[in-house]
Amino acid sequence: MWVWVALGGSIGAVLRYLVATYVQKKAGIAFPLGTLTVNTIGSFLIGFFIHYFLEHLLWPPQAKAFFVVGFLGAFTTFSSFSYETVFLISQGEWLKALVYALVTNLACFTATVLGIALARALAG
Repeated sequence: MWVWVALGGSIGAVLRYLVATYVQKKAGIAFPLGTLTVNTIGSFLIGFFIHYFLEHLLWPPQAKAFFVVGFLGAFTTFSSFSYETVFLISQGEWLKALVYALVTNLACFTATVLGIALARALAG
């Protein structure tokens, strides 16, 4: 099982780096938008994947190990989110830190709900 986790994790980590870096460069602002983006996408994917593929298509445990534990575990970056929030506070950017924390949580919860809703719609 650990091989599935490792394989998914390696793909998720590389994709996280590529997506977060791309978004941050395109945004061109001093706000951790890249991390917010991968966390929101990851939240949507976990809601969709667990509900649709694991509950309706009954995929094997290896699929969950690969995608949920490995890929999404490496793709989403809650530890980066935590550090970036604390860093903003340490720089005196209290308002940015508050906005970032609130938007991240709201966006990720909303994305998870939307992922589940899409899975339910597809499952009928």
